[in-house]
Amino acid sequence: MRVLIPVGFGLNCEEETAAAFRMVGAEVELVHLTDLFARRAPRRIADYQVLAMVGGFSYGDHVAGGLVLATRIRAHLQADLSDLLGSGGRVLGICNGFQTLVRLGLLPGPELGPPDFLPRAALTNHDRLGYRDAWVRIGVDPRTTSAWTRGVTALDVPTRHGEGKFVVESSAVLSDLDRRGQLAFRWIDAAGTPTEAWPENPNGSALGVAGVTDSTGRILGLMPHPDAFLYPWHHPDYARRRAELEAVEAGGLAIFRAGITAD
Repeated sequence: MRVLIPVGFGLNCEEETAAAFRMVGAEVELVHLTDLFARRAPRRIADYQVLAMVGGFSYGDHVAGGLVLATRIRAHLQADLSDLLGSGGRVLGICNGFQTLVRLGLLPGPELGPPDFLPRAALTNHDRLGYRDAWVRIGVDPRTTSAWTRGVTALDVPTRHGEGKFVVESSAVLSDLDRRGQLAFRWIDAAGTPTEAWPENPNGSALGVAGVTDSTGRILGLMPHPDAFLYPWHHPDYARRRAELEAVEAGGLAIFRAGITAD
């Protein structure tokens, strides 16, 4: 599986994300956004099977997180992205990457048909204003059929963002996304229940939304960082829970493995 990771202009989690994909057997190429926009890259986006949009602060998050990057991608790469998705390609967006995919209109996307690049949601400021950097727990909605979540249940991951509250036009729209299983990841409490309460839910998203897929399940965006939990000693409780954590694959890798191995 060949993975493209665009880099530059304030993005800063490319090495962790590349390491994660390589650890599960993918071939990874990091290409600067300038080369993609100017079509100087050796391959087109559609020549890859996976596009991974990483975290960071693209264009300094001026105006809003992911907005400037999404605008430039729509202007220069929309056709290439459509070709990737039309050929069955997959897309992963983490944190700023999730913000960018939402601004592009790829998430949650239309209910039916190919992507139309019309925004239908936003990731906005937290209920408790400010940047939140902490470890949290997320769970997968059992109705979700996304390739990125197969075999994934619940996992601990770090989260670090200031604009992550998922909002849509109305509660009816949110209910429809919920019913269709597109609200793939939820912030969960100690009992494993989706929660809107802080600090388990760092941004106040309704229904505890932490990650969203499109209608096909091939595009996934999530706010927390699975790329930051690739080894058991990354976990803050490693010293106390060493035997437990070393007995299983580090939590974040499960998402990357699912994304490149699922049918």
